[in-house]
Amino acid sequence: MKPIVLALLAATLAMTVGMAGTAHAQEGSAGDFDSFKILGAGLAFGLAAFGAGLGLGQVGAAGLAVISENPALQSKVFIFVGMVESIAIYGIVMMFIILGQ
Repeated sequence: MKPIVLALLAATLAMTVGMAGTAHAQEGSAGDFDSFKILGAGLAFGLAAFGAGLGLGQVGAAGLAVISENPALQSKVFIFVGMVESIAIYGIVMMFIILGQ
């Protein structure tokens, strides 16, 4: 694995372990899981934006190559770029759904 992937996995594991609550004799409140909601919302948007960025790089490069050969296909390239960007929009929607609960 690449070192950056290992560093991201280690950071995620450290954050998850660091947010684990301690056992108390009293009943927990609703605020105990707020940190997990924020982490989940951040991961939902962050991973969606990261994936959309990678996909947009690939689609954009291929789209520019197609447009340079045949400018009539420009509208079809824009459709594919919009489909890739919709992944980031889905991540934003999921983030708001998670935070709204």
